[in-house]
This record gives sequence, C-alpha cells and structure tokens, in this order.
Amino acid sequence: MKNKYFGTDGIRGTVNQGNITGEKFFKFGLASGTYFKNQKKLKQVAIIAKDTRLSGYTLEPALVSGLVSGGMHVFTLGPLPTNGLAMLTKSMKANMGIMITASHNPYHDNGLKLFGPDGMKLSDQIEKKIEKLIDAKNTKQLTNPKSLGRVKRLEDGNDKYIKILRKNFPKNFHLKGTKIVLDCANGAGYKAGPELLRSLGAKVIAIGINPNGLNINNNCGSTYPNKIKLAVKKHKAHLGISLDGDADRIIMCDEAGKIIDGDQIIAALALQWKKKNILKDSPISEVITPKKEKYLPSSMSEDEVDRLLKSPDSSNKTEKRDKAMIEMLYATGMRISELVNLKLTDVDMQRSVAKVFGKGKKERLIPFGEAALEALSEYVSEREKSASKEIFLSNRGKKLSRVAFWQRIKIYLLRENLKNSISPHTLRHAFATHLLNRGADLRSVQLLLGHSDLSTTQIYTHIAKQRLSEVLKKHHPRG
Repeated sequence: MKNKYFGTDGIRGTVNQGNITGEKFFKFGLASGTYFKNQKKLKQVAIIAKDTRLSGYTLEPALVSGLVSGGMHVFTLGPLPTNGLAMLTKSMKANMGIMITASHNPYHDNGLKLFGPDGMKLSDQIEKKIEKLIDAKNTKQLTNPKSLGRVKRLEDGNDKYIKILRKNFPKNFHLKGTKIVLDCANGAGYKAGPELLRSLGAKVIAIGINPNGLNINNNCGSTYPNKIKLAVKKHKAHLGISLDGDADRIIMCDEAGKIIDGDQIIAALALQWKKKNILKDSPISEVITPKKEKYLPSSMSEDEVDRLLKSPDSSNKTEKRDKAMIEMLYATGMRISELVNLKLTDVDMQRSVAKVFGKGKKERLIPFGEAALEALSEYVSEREKSASKEIFLSNRGKKLSRVAFWQRIKIYLLRENLKNSISPHTLRHAFATHLLNRGADLRSVQLLLGHSDLSTTQIYTHIAKQRLSEVLKKHHPRG
C-alpha cells in the first residue's frame, strides 16, 4: 500500500501548500519524536540540519516545536550535507536525525528526510507507523510541561562531519598538486565541500557558494553540469565536481570537461571496496538479467521515401542541398553522422562511389545511383566556396551539423504528412529493407551498411518478412 506522506525519499513538495506547511511540520516533529522517543535511552535526542532554502527558517521552528512538545531534546546544526546529518546522528548517539531539504528541487520546494539512530534511512514499516502517529490525536503524544525538551544550536556541525570523513583516508593521503572545480549548488555543501578538499591539500575553485535562500540549484550544481565543464576548461583543472542542493549526490567531469558516467564511479568504488574486503561478494552475483527485447528498426515504404525525396524544391538553394543529402542517405544507407562528415575528396563523381568512415574509423566504399549523382552534382556545382572541407554546408558556410539536418528532414516529413515515429536512422533502415525486398543478399547489405557482424544486419530480415514469405512459397517444395 502506498504511503500517505512519505515518498521515495522522504516528504517533499511546494512550500505553504499540502504537506509543506508549519502546521504539518509540527505534526511531523511530534509524531516522529514520539516514535523514536520510545527507545530505552537516558536522554531522548533529535538532531536537525537543513539546506539553504529561505523556507527553512519557517519550517525548522515548527519541526522543533513538535519534537520538543513530545519531550525530545533537539540540536540544530544549520546548513549541513545530508550525509553529514546521517553520520552525526550515529556518532552523537541521537535517537533520530531530520534533514530539511528538497534535494535538487528549486528553492520554492522543501521537505524532509528522516534517519534512524544508525544513521540509515527509515524502512517502509517505520514510515507507516510514523504516518499513523501523524494522523492520531496530538493530545496523546504531547508531554507534560515538566518533560518538555530543550533546544540548542551547535555551530561545529560541519567541522564534526569533516573530521569523520578525514578518518576514511590513510594518514599519508593528500591531494596536493590537484586542482578541483567544485560547484556547491548554493546549497548545504557550500561550507563543508571546499573545506574538506582544501584540508586534503587540493587547490579548489569553488562556485555556487553564495546562497541567498532563493538561488539553490539555480543554473548550478548537479542539475546544471555545464557549469563545471566550462570551469574545468577555463581553470585547467584536473577534475570537476557538482553537488546537488543537499550534497548527497554528485556529477563529475574529467580534465577535458567530459561528464563521467555514474556507473563508472560506482564501479570504481566497488573495486576499491573489494580491494579493502569491504565488498566480499559481488552485489550482482545473483541478479538474473532479463532478456532484452529485440528492437525492430522503423522503416518507410518505397512510396513514402519517394514522397520524401520529391518534397524539397530544387529552385530553393537550401532545399537543393537537402534533396542531395536525402538522396545520398537513401542511395547509400549511410548514417547521418557519416553523411555530414563527408568531404569533397571522399566522393568520386566519375565512378559514383563515396568513401565513408564509419564506427571505429573503419573505411568502406559505397556506390550510389544516378538519382543521387544528379542531385549531388547540381548541389556541388552551385555550392559556395568555403574553408570547410565537408560537402554539405549550413547557410553560414560552415559544416552542417547532424542535428540541424535532422531538423530539416522533419520539415519535409511534416510537409508530406508522413508518420512521426521516424528516427534519424529511418532512411538507413529503409535502404536495407528495400534492398532485401528486391532480392539482395544479406552479406552484400552487411558490407554496404558497414556492420562488423552479420547478426546485426539480420534484424532487417524481420521487417522484410513479406518478401521472405513469398520466397518460401515460391521455392520450398511444400510452400
């Protein structure tokens, strides 16, 4: 059964609406405090941290009031990463920890994440029990005046967190000589992030460290990784790191500004854990990989291709170029990326052959027919002189991009009222399918497409099944 208040990662929503109001946060504090106060401890303690949202100033007092009204003592830590709150909940032997945050959401949202005494997020079962307490009558949970909790602000939360993190590194570990761009998203990590890396000796270019209550995640942080990509190149840094609003997730880029896939980061951590015997068994050793559903490429009928080829107006300079490109795509089965990279020196007009460099820079020669030759010749004869070596140019005389050409194709598809489910590869698929339909052998189609494996080409036999059925009926003794 779906939880009433808790989502996949705590409670979250727009401030002063629904569950994100002072009234609701009082109830959240009272209910969660009541649940965790039942542990056998001499002193019942909750600790609270938050990110930098302006609404934190209205929601935190309501949450504190609920906790204290239930007899829970509260330490408030101010802005601190979610991970820090979780670690301090355990190290300070608190009953519970509450992080006021809406993670990577914009400033107008807020919410909370709850942690148990072990510093871990709550199970569904505990969340359901707390939800029952939220909806129960408050009078049963309110403590007597003598047993009200007390509240204290701790100013050294970030220092305590950094101290815990430093213990994870070997004594001789340092980052001296390493330049790191760190985007703190104007969020919870704006103090701890730069301080930790600098304490390890790194030179840190810190951005997103001037929160004003409204600029958290605003064109910065993990939801806007372009910022670190540009900054890494500008400052010639070795690494870029983007945090989200509560600093519990990262996006990283290398020294060239290329984003590092999250799976690579997880794999690197897993190898390190295995090396330290933290990860004793493979976490995927018992995972059964489901069979991947076969993907049948979309294609076009010969009539649809004919309509598309006739759509560009050859009296228009741009459309004349487009016609040549579409003719070449259908005549050769090239990928669009191969077509836009085609140079004047790659095409032999006398022999009607194009030299194409495919995946892995593998070279192949593809012949093309008279219709493509005619359209290409007309375009090349009127093509403006340019420093660009590529055949197909934009209106500015630069190499035409793959995306720009695909946008042009969509204009003709719309003009001819052709189906919308067409991808940049559709003409390539049509090339292969129509060849097979007209009797071409699979090996020849494989060579023309540049497939290294025949099984890759065989998928086209599924969409050419009508012709195969006809062949079977015609040639099989019991067809």
